[in-house]
Amino acid sequence: MPKILIEKNTSDFDVIVMGGGPAGSTVASILAREGRSVVLFEKEQFPRHHIGESLMTDTYRTFERMGFLEKLKQSPFVRKYSVQFANSMGKESRPFYFFEANHHESAVTWQVTRAVFDQMLIEHAEEQGAVVYQKTAVKQVLFDGQRAGGVEVQMQDGSLQRFNAKVVVDATGQSAMLSNRFGWRIRDTKLKKAVLYSYFKGAHREPDLNGGATLVLRTEAGSGGWFWYIPLEDDITSVGVVADPEYLVKGRGQDLAQIFQDEVQKCESVRRRVASATRVDKIYSILDYSYRSKQCAGDGFILIGDAYGFLDPIYSSGVLLALKMAELAADAIHDAFSNEDFSAGRLGQFQFKLDTGIESMRKLVHAFYCDGFSFSKFLQKYPEQRVNIINLLMGDVFKENIDNIYGPMSEFAEIPPPLCDEFAGSVASHNTKVNEGSEEALSAKYLYYDDRALAAEPVKP
Repeated sequence: MPKILIEKNTSDFDVIVMGGGPAGSTVASILAREGRSVVLFEKEQFPRHHIGESLMTDTYRTFERMGFLEKLKQSPFVRKYSVQFANSMGKESRPFYFFEANHHESAVTWQVTRAVFDQMLIEHAEEQGAVVYQKTAVKQVLFDGQRAGGVEVQMQDGSLQRFNAKVVVDATGQSAMLSNRFGWRIRDTKLKKAVLYSYFKGAHREPDLNGGATLVLRTEAGSGGWFWYIPLEDDITSVGVVADPEYLVKGRGQDLAQIFQDEVQKCESVRRRVASATRVDKIYSILDYSYRSKQCAGDGFILIGDAYGFLDPIYSSGVLLALKMAELAADAIHDAFSNEDFSAGRLGQFQFKLDTGIESMRKLVHAFYCDGFSFSKFLQKYPEQRVNIINLLMGDVFKENIDNIYGPMSEFAEIPPPLCDEFAGSVASHNTKVNEGSEEALSAKYLYYDDRALAAEPVKP
Protein backbone atom coordinates (compact mmCIF):
# COMPACT_ATOMS: atom_id res chain seq x y z
CA MET A 1 0.00 0.00 0.00
CA PRO A 2 1.35 3.45 -0.84
CA LYS A 3 2.13 6.01 1.84
CA ILE A 4 -0.66 8.55 2.21
CA LEU A 5 -0.67 12.02 3.72
CA ILE A 6 -3.54 13.04 6.00
CA GLU A 7 -4.41 16.62 6.90
CA LYS A 8 -4.80 17.66 10.53
CA ASN A 9 -8.32 18.99 9.95
CA THR A 10 -9.88 15.52 10.02
CA SER A 11 -10.99 13.56 13.06
CA ASP A 12 -11.43 10.14 11.42
CA PHE A 13 -8.46 7.79 11.07
CA ASP A 14 -7.72 4.11 10.65
CA VAL A 15 -5.56 4.06 13.79
CA ILE A 16 -5.07 6.27 16.84
CA VAL A 17 -1.76 5.95 18.70
CA MET A 18 -1.57 7.23 22.27
CA GLY A 19 2.04 8.00 23.17
CA GLY A 20 5.03 9.10 21.11
CA GLY A 21 7.86 7.15 22.70
CA PRO A 22 9.74 4.42 20.78
CA ALA A 23 6.76 2.02 20.73
CA GLY A 24 4.19 4.60 19.64
CA SER A 25 6.40 6.36 17.10
CA THR A 26 7.49 3.05 15.59
CA VAL A 27 3.99 1.62 15.11
CA ALA A 28 2.87 4.97 13.68
CA SER A 29 5.80 5.01 11.24
CA ILE A 30 5.22 1.45 10.06
CA LEU A 31 1.46 1.81 9.64
CA ALA A 32 1.66 5.18 7.88
CA ARG A 33 4.50 4.00 5.67
CA GLU A 34 2.42 0.95 4.72
CA GLY A 35 -0.73 2.86 3.84
CA ARG A 36 -2.83 3.38 6.98
CA SER A 37 -4.13 6.74 8.13
CA VAL A 38 -2.65 7.30 11.59
CA VAL A 39 -2.84 10.02 14.22
CA LEU A 40 -0.45 10.07 17.17
CA PHE A 41 -0.95 12.02 20.41
CA GLU A 42 1.97 12.73 22.74
CA LYS A 43 1.29 14.58 26.01
CA GLU A 44 4.80 16.04 26.25
CA GLN A 45 6.77 18.28 23.91
CA PHE A 46 9.90 16.59 22.59
CA PRO A 47 12.80 16.62 23.20
CA ARG A 48 12.41 15.31 26.74
CA HIS A 49 14.75 13.42 29.03
CA HIS A 50 14.38 9.65 29.24
CA ILE A 51 16.55 6.81 30.49
CA GLY A 52 17.36 3.71 28.45
CA GLU A 53 20.20 4.64 26.13
CA SER A 54 21.62 1.28 25.09
CA LEU A 55 20.03 -0.48 22.13
CA MET A 56 20.12 -4.20 21.40
CA THR A 57 21.23 -5.30 17.96
CA ASP A 58 17.95 -7.01 17.05
CA THR A 59 16.37 -3.57 16.67
CA TYR A 60 18.13 -3.43 13.27
CA ARG A 61 15.37 -5.14 11.25
CA THR A 62 12.65 -2.93 12.70
CA PHE A 63 14.67 0.20 11.91
CA GLU A 64 15.15 -1.13 8.40
CA ARG A 65 11.43 -1.82 7.93
CA MET A 66 10.39 1.63 9.11
CA GLY A 67 12.93 3.42 6.93
CA PHE A 68 14.91 4.72 9.91
CA LEU A 69 18.15 2.78 9.57
CA GLU A 70 20.03 5.28 7.38
CA LYS A 71 19.29 8.08 9.85
CA LEU A 72 20.97 6.07 12.60
CA LYS A 73 23.96 5.29 10.40
CA GLN A 74 24.41 9.01 9.77
CA SER A 75 23.94 9.96 13.43
CA PRO A 76 26.72 10.83 15.90
CA PHE A 77 25.59 8.06 18.26
CA VAL A 78 28.33 5.78 19.62
CA ARG A 79 28.55 2.36 17.98
CA LYS A 80 28.02 -0.63 20.29
CA TYR A 81 29.79 -3.91 19.49
CA SER A 82 29.58 -5.79 22.76
CA VAL A 83 28.52 -6.18 26.38
CA GLN A 84 31.03 -6.78 29.17
CA PHE A 85 30.51 -7.82 32.80
CA ALA A 86 32.47 -7.46 36.03
CA ASN A 87 31.88 -9.32 39.30
CA SER A 88 31.66 -7.73 42.76
CA MET A 89 35.44 -8.17 43.19
CA GLY A 90 36.14 -6.13 40.07
CA LYS A 91 37.17 -9.05 37.87
CA GLU A 92 36.03 -8.28 34.33
CA SER A 93 34.93 -10.75 31.70
CA ARG A 94 36.17 -10.62 28.17
CA PRO A 95 33.65 -8.77 26.00
CA PHE A 96 30.75 -10.64 24.48
CA TYR A 97 31.11 -9.41 20.90
CA PHE A 98 27.88 -9.67 18.93
CA PHE A 99 29.75 -10.51 15.73
CA GLU A 100 30.81 -13.80 17.33
CA ALA A 101 27.23 -14.97 16.68
CA ASN A 102 26.20 -12.74 13.77
CA HIS A 103 28.43 -11.85 10.81
CA HIS A 104 26.02 -9.30 9.34
CA GLU A 105 26.33 -5.56 9.88
CA SER A 106 23.31 -5.86 12.18
CA ALA A 107 25.76 -7.17 14.80
CA VAL A 108 26.56 -3.52 15.55
CA THR A 109 24.06 -1.17 17.15
CA TRP A 110 24.07 2.22 18.89
CA GLN A 111 24.24 3.89 22.30
CA VAL A 112 21.70 6.69 22.02
CA THR A 113 20.90 9.86 23.92
CA ARG A 114 17.21 9.24 24.37
CA ALA A 115 16.11 12.89 24.16
CA VAL A 116 17.65 13.06 20.68
CA PHE A 117 16.74 9.53 19.63
CA ASP A 118 13.07 9.79 20.67
CA GLN A 119 12.71 13.12 18.90
CA MET A 120 14.17 11.58 15.75
CA LEU A 121 11.62 8.75 15.99
CA ILE A 122 8.56 10.95 16.43
CA GLU A 123 9.67 13.28 13.63
CA HIS A 124 10.23 10.25 11.43
CA ALA A 125 6.67 9.08 12.09
CA GLU A 126 5.40 12.44 10.86
CA GLU A 127 7.63 12.24 7.80
CA GLN A 128 6.13 8.83 6.97
CA GLY A 129 2.64 10.36 6.90
CA ALA A 130 1.34 10.06 10.47
CA VAL A 131 -0.45 13.11 11.85
CA VAL A 132 1.41 13.98 15.06
CA TYR A 133 0.19 16.15 17.92
CA GLN A 134 2.69 16.90 20.69
CA LYS A 135 1.83 18.50 24.03
CA THR A 136 -1.65 17.04 23.51
CA ALA A 137 -3.10 14.75 26.17
CA VAL A 138 -5.57 11.94 25.63
CA LYS A 139 -8.14 12.33 28.41
CA GLN A 140 -10.02 9.09 27.82
CA VAL A 141 -10.56 6.24 25.39
CA LEU A 142 -14.15 6.17 24.12
CA PHE A 143 -15.96 2.84 24.03
CA ASP A 144 -19.10 1.58 22.32
CA GLY A 145 -19.93 -1.19 24.75
CA GLN A 146 -16.69 -3.17 25.09
CA ARG A 147 -15.18 -1.93 21.84
CA ALA A 148 -12.85 1.06 21.63
CA GLY A 149 -13.87 3.50 18.93
CA GLY A 150 -11.92 6.68 19.55
CA VAL A 151 -10.43 9.07 22.09
CA GLU A 152 -11.20 12.39 23.70
CA VAL A 153 -8.21 14.72 23.51
CA GLN A 154 -7.38 18.00 25.19
CA MET A 155 -5.88 20.19 22.51
CA GLN A 156 -3.19 22.77 23.17
CA ASP A 157 -5.81 25.54 23.28
CA GLY A 158 -7.58 23.71 26.10
CA SER A 159 -10.54 22.52 24.03
CA LEU A 160 -11.73 18.91 24.02
CA GLN A 161 -11.97 17.12 20.68
CA ARG A 162 -13.07 13.63 19.69
CA PHE A 163 -11.08 11.51 17.24
CA ASN A 164 -12.42 8.25 15.79
CA ALA A 165 -10.60 5.15 14.58
CA LYS A 166 -11.05 1.43 14.02
CA VAL A 167 -8.07 0.69 16.29
CA VAL A 168 -6.64 2.52 19.31
CA VAL A 169 -3.02 1.70 20.21
CA ASP A 170 -2.07 2.27 23.85
CA ALA A 171 1.60 3.27 23.92
CA THR A 172 1.24 5.45 27.02
CA GLY A 173 4.28 4.00 28.77
CA GLN A 174 4.20 3.04 32.43
CA SER A 175 1.02 5.05 32.99
CA ALA A 176 -0.55 2.20 30.97
CA MET A 177 -3.93 3.84 30.48
CA LEU A 178 -5.93 0.83 29.34
CA SER A 179 -4.18 -1.87 31.35
CA ASN A 180 -4.88 0.15 34.49
CA ARG A 181 -8.47 0.79 33.41
CA PHE A 182 -9.15 -2.95 33.18
CA GLY A 183 -6.99 -4.03 36.12
CA TRP A 184 -4.77 -6.21 33.95
CA ARG A 185 -1.36 -5.38 35.38
CA ILE A 186 0.55 -8.15 37.19
CA ARG A 187 3.80 -7.31 38.96
CA ASP A 188 6.91 -9.47 39.07
CA THR A 189 7.44 -9.07 42.81
CA LYS A 190 11.03 -10.36 42.76
CA LEU A 191 12.15 -7.65 40.34
CA LYS A 192 11.64 -4.43 42.30
CA LYS A 193 14.70 -2.18 42.20
CA ALA A 194 15.75 1.36 43.07
CA VAL A 195 17.84 3.28 40.54
CA LEU A 196 20.13 6.30 40.84
CA TYR A 197 21.93 7.63 37.78
CA SER A 198 23.68 10.64 36.23
CA TYR A 199 26.03 11.66 33.44
CA PHE A 200 29.79 12.24 33.39
CA LYS A 201 32.09 14.09 30.99
CA GLY A 202 35.57 12.72 30.39
CA ALA A 203 35.05 9.28 31.92
CA HIS A 204 37.43 6.52 30.84
CA ARG A 205 36.81 4.59 27.64
CA GLU A 206 38.63 1.58 26.32
CA PRO A 207 40.28 1.89 22.90
CA ASP A 208 38.89 0.68 19.58
CA LEU A 209 35.72 -1.46 19.53
CA ASN A 210 35.60 -1.79 23.31
CA GLY A 211 35.05 1.94 23.72
CA GLY A 212 31.38 1.56 22.77
CA ALA A 213 30.59 -1.42 25.01
CA THR A 214 27.81 -1.51 27.55
CA LEU A 215 29.36 -2.44 30.89
CA VAL A 216 27.42 -4.26 33.61
CA LEU A 217 29.44 -3.96 36.82
CA ARG A 218 28.25 -5.72 39.97
CA THR A 219 28.18 -3.84 43.26
CA GLU A 220 29.37 -5.32 46.55
CA ALA A 221 28.10 -8.72 47.59
CA GLY A 222 24.77 -8.58 49.38
CA SER A 223 23.53 -5.42 47.67
CA GLY A 224 21.65 -7.28 44.95
CA GLY A 225 22.83 -4.64 42.51
CA TRP A 226 24.99 -3.45 39.66
CA PHE A 227 26.15 -0.37 37.77
CA TRP A 228 25.55 0.36 34.12
CA TYR A 229 28.23 2.26 32.23
CA ILE A 230 27.11 3.43 28.78
CA PRO A 231 29.28 5.65 26.54
CA LEU A 232 27.37 8.34 24.64
CA GLU A 233 28.34 10.95 22.06
CA ASP A 234 30.25 14.15 22.97
CA ASP A 235 32.36 12.29 25.56
CA ILE A 236 29.36 11.85 27.88
CA THR A 237 28.88 8.60 29.80
CA SER A 238 25.66 7.44 31.43
CA VAL A 239 26.37 5.84 34.81
CA GLY A 240 23.66 4.34 37.00
CA VAL A 241 23.36 2.04 39.99
CA VAL A 242 20.52 -0.46 40.37
CA ALA A 243 19.93 -2.31 43.64
CA ASP A 244 17.33 -3.54 46.08
CA PRO A 245 15.47 -0.53 47.54
CA GLU A 246 16.10 -1.76 51.09
CA TYR A 247 19.82 -1.57 50.42
CA LEU A 248 20.11 1.49 48.19
CA VAL A 249 17.78 4.07 49.72
CA LYS A 250 16.11 2.83 52.92
CA GLY A 251 17.50 4.58 55.99
CA ARG A 252 20.17 6.50 54.06
CA GLY A 253 18.60 9.96 54.09
CA GLN A 254 17.63 12.31 51.27
CA ASP A 255 21.06 13.20 49.88
CA LEU A 256 20.93 11.16 46.66
CA ALA A 257 24.24 12.57 45.44
CA GLN A 258 25.99 11.28 48.55
CA ILE A 259 24.37 7.84 48.24
CA PHE A 260 25.40 7.69 44.59
CA GLN A 261 28.96 8.74 45.37
CA ASP A 262 29.20 6.19 48.19
CA GLU A 263 28.17 3.45 45.75
CA VAL A 264 30.71 4.61 43.19
CA GLN A 265 33.45 4.43 45.81
CA LYS A 266 32.43 0.88 46.74
CA CYS A 267 32.62 -0.34 43.12
CA GLU A 268 36.24 -0.40 41.93
CA SER A 269 35.28 -0.96 38.29
CA VAL A 270 33.27 2.27 38.29
CA ARG A 271 35.48 4.28 40.63
CA ARG A 272 38.58 4.07 38.45
CA ARG A 273 36.61 4.89 35.30
CA VAL A 274 35.11 8.12 36.65
CA ALA A 275 38.08 9.20 38.79
CA SER A 276 39.10 11.96 36.36
CA ALA A 277 35.60 12.72 35.07
CA THR A 278 33.18 15.52 35.93
CA ARG A 279 29.53 14.89 36.74
CA VAL A 280 27.56 17.19 34.44
CA ASP A 281 23.95 16.51 35.46
CA LYS A 282 21.84 16.00 38.56
CA ILE A 283 21.23 12.65 40.20
CA TYR A 284 18.05 11.06 38.85
CA SER A 285 16.10 8.51 40.88
CA ILE A 286 13.61 5.86 39.77
CA LEU A 287 11.77 3.06 41.54
CA ASP A 288 11.74 0.30 38.93
CA TYR A 289 9.47 -2.70 39.01
CA SER A 290 8.74 -5.32 36.40
CA TYR A 291 5.18 -6.10 35.34
CA ARG A 292 3.09 -7.35 32.47
CA SER A 293 -0.52 -7.04 31.38
CA LYS A 294 -2.80 -10.06 31.40
CA GLN A 295 -3.89 -9.17 27.85
CA CYS A 296 -2.22 -7.30 25.02
CA ALA A 297 -5.50 -6.43 23.27
CA GLY A 298 -9.24 -5.95 23.57
CA ASP A 299 -11.93 -5.24 21.02
CA GLY A 300 -10.67 -2.32 18.98
CA PHE A 301 -7.46 -1.71 20.93
CA ILE A 302 -3.96 -3.08 21.49
CA LEU A 303 -1.24 -2.43 24.09
CA ILE A 304 2.45 -2.03 23.25
CA GLY A 305 5.70 -1.01 24.90
CA ASP A 306 5.67 -0.23 28.61
CA ALA A 307 1.87 0.07 28.42
CA TYR A 308 1.94 -3.73 28.03
CA GLY A 309 4.91 -4.60 30.20
CA PHE A 310 8.24 -3.54 31.61
CA LEU A 311 11.26 -5.74 32.30
CA ASP A 312 14.27 -4.97 34.49
CA PRO A 313 16.85 -2.85 32.58
CA ILE A 314 19.83 -5.16 33.18
CA TYR A 315 20.18 -6.21 29.51
CA SER A 316 18.81 -3.02 27.88
CA SER A 317 15.78 -4.82 26.50
CA GLY A 318 13.30 -1.93 26.87
CA VAL A 319 13.59 -0.28 23.45
CA LEU A 320 13.97 -3.66 21.72
CA LEU A 321 10.73 -4.98 23.18
CA ALA A 322 8.97 -1.68 22.43
CA LEU A 323 9.99 -1.88 18.77
CA LYS A 324 9.11 -5.56 18.42
CA MET A 325 5.71 -5.02 20.01
CA ALA A 326 5.18 -2.14 17.56
CA GLU A 327 5.93 -4.49 14.66
CA LEU A 328 3.62 -7.14 16.04
CA ALA A 329 0.87 -4.57 16.50
CA ALA A 330 1.33 -3.21 12.97
CA ASP A 331 1.03 -6.68 11.45
CA ALA A 332 -2.00 -7.55 13.56
CA ILE A 333 -3.68 -4.24 12.64
CA HIS A 334 -3.07 -4.80 8.92
CA ASP A 335 -4.58 -8.25 9.34
CA ALA A 336 -7.59 -6.82 11.17
CA PHE A 337 -8.29 -4.40 8.32
CA SER A 338 -7.85 -7.15 5.73
CA ASN A 339 -10.49 -9.24 7.50
CA GLU A 340 -12.67 -6.39 8.82
CA ASP A 341 -12.30 -7.98 12.22
CA PHE A 342 -11.11 -5.79 15.10
CA SER A 343 -11.77 -8.27 17.88
CA ALA A 344 -9.45 -8.91 20.81
CA GLY A 345 -8.59 -12.31 19.38
CA ARG A 346 -7.55 -10.88 16.02
CA LEU A 347 -5.59 -7.93 17.41
CA GLY A 348 -4.05 -9.98 20.22
CA GLN A 349 -3.04 -12.98 18.14
CA PHE A 350 0.68 -12.59 18.86
CA GLN A 351 0.49 -12.51 22.63
CA PHE A 352 1.64 -16.08 23.16
CA LYS A 353 4.66 -15.57 20.91
CA LEU A 354 5.40 -12.21 22.52
CA ASP A 355 5.20 -13.56 26.06
CA THR A 356 7.43 -16.49 25.12
CA GLY A 357 10.12 -14.05 23.96
CA ILE A 358 9.78 -11.83 27.01
CA GLU A 359 10.07 -14.90 29.23
CA SER A 360 13.38 -15.81 27.58
CA MET A 361 14.83 -12.47 28.62
CA ARG A 362 13.12 -12.55 32.03
CA LYS A 363 14.80 -15.86 32.87
CA LEU A 364 18.21 -14.34 32.11
CA VAL A 365 17.37 -11.37 34.33
CA HIS A 366 16.42 -13.61 37.26
CA ALA A 367 19.59 -15.67 36.78
CA PHE A 368 21.75 -12.54 37.02
CA TYR A 369 20.26 -11.63 40.39
CA CYS A 370 20.86 -15.08 41.90
CA ASP A 371 23.62 -15.01 44.53
CA GLY A 372 26.86 -16.39 43.16
CA PHE A 373 25.76 -16.58 39.53
CA SER A 374 28.27 -15.51 36.89
CA PHE A 375 28.51 -16.07 33.17
CA SER A 376 32.15 -17.07 33.51
CA LYS A 377 31.35 -19.96 35.87
CA PHE A 378 28.49 -21.05 33.65
CA LEU A 379 30.62 -20.96 30.49
CA GLN A 380 33.52 -22.77 32.12
CA LYS A 381 31.26 -25.83 32.31
CA TYR A 382 29.22 -25.15 29.18
CA PRO A 383 31.50 -23.26 26.73
CA GLU A 384 29.26 -24.29 23.82
CA GLN A 385 26.56 -21.99 25.25
CA ARG A 386 28.56 -18.81 24.58
CA VAL A 387 26.82 -18.19 21.26
CA ASN A 388 23.42 -18.61 22.91
CA ILE A 389 24.39 -16.08 25.59
CA ILE A 390 25.40 -13.65 22.85
CA ASN A 391 22.13 -14.25 21.00
CA LEU A 392 20.23 -13.33 24.16
CA LEU A 393 22.40 -10.24 24.71
CA MET A 394 21.61 -9.19 21.14
CA GLY A 395 17.90 -9.50 21.87
CA ASP A 396 17.24 -12.50 19.63
CA VAL A 397 14.91 -13.84 22.31
CA PHE A 398 12.31 -15.20 19.88
CA LYS A 399 14.74 -17.53 18.16
CA GLU A 400 13.63 -21.15 18.06
CA ASN A 401 15.12 -23.28 20.84
CA ILE A 402 16.83 -20.31 22.52
CA ASP A 403 15.32 -21.46 25.83
CA ASN A 404 17.40 -24.65 25.69
CA ILE A 405 20.11 -22.70 27.50
CA TYR A 406 18.08 -22.62 30.71
CA GLY A 407 18.36 -26.34 31.36
CA PRO A 408 22.12 -26.15 31.92
CA MET A 409 21.82 -22.70 33.53
CA SER A 410 19.44 -24.03 36.17
CA GLU A 411 22.46 -25.76 37.75
CA PHE A 412 23.83 -22.29 38.59
CA ALA A 413 20.73 -20.16 39.15
CA GLU A 414 17.05 -20.45 40.00
CA ILE A 415 15.07 -20.14 36.77
CA PRO A 416 11.54 -18.84 37.47
CA PRO A 417 8.32 -20.26 36.06
CA PRO A 418 6.67 -18.05 33.45
CA LEU A 419 4.89 -14.99 34.76
CA CYS A 420 2.35 -15.61 31.99
CA ASP A 421 1.24 -18.77 33.81
CA GLU A 422 -0.90 -16.35 35.81
CA PHE A 423 -2.66 -15.19 32.66
CA ALA A 424 -5.38 -17.83 32.63
CA GLY A 425 -8.35 -16.66 30.62
CA SER A 426 -6.40 -14.34 28.34
CA VAL A 427 -8.09 -13.91 24.99
CA ALA A 428 -4.79 -14.23 23.16
CA SER A 429 -2.87 -17.50 23.22
CA HIS A 430 -1.19 -19.90 20.87
CA ASN A 431 -4.47 -21.53 19.90
CA THR A 432 -6.72 -18.46 19.74
CA LYS A 433 -9.52 -18.56 17.17
CA VAL A 434 -11.02 -15.44 15.66
CA ASN A 435 -14.58 -16.28 16.67
CA GLU A 436 -15.85 -19.02 18.94
CA GLY A 437 -16.49 -22.13 16.89
CA SER A 438 -14.65 -20.74 13.87
CA GLU A 439 -11.86 -22.66 12.19
CA GLU A 440 -10.54 -19.54 10.45
CA ALA A 441 -6.82 -19.17 11.12
CA LEU A 442 -5.29 -15.90 12.21
CA SER A 443 -3.23 -14.68 9.31
CA ALA A 444 -1.13 -11.60 10.11
CA LYS A 445 2.08 -11.55 8.13
CA TYR A 446 4.96 -11.60 10.55
CA LEU A 447 8.36 -10.31 9.49
CA TYR A 448 10.50 -10.80 12.58
CA TYR A 449 10.21 -14.16 14.26
CA ASP A 450 10.79 -16.15 11.09
CA ASP A 451 14.28 -17.54 10.74
CA ARG A 452 16.45 -15.23 8.70
CA ALA A 453 19.26 -16.22 6.36
CA LEU A 454 21.49 -13.17 6.79
CA ALA A 455 24.00 -12.35 4.11
CA ALA A 456 27.59 -12.83 5.18
CA GLU A 457 28.43 -9.14 5.06
CA PRO A 458 31.45 -7.95 7.02
CA VAL A 459 30.81 -5.98 10.20
CA LYS A 460 31.52 -2.32 9.58
CA PRO A 461 33.42 -0.51 12.36
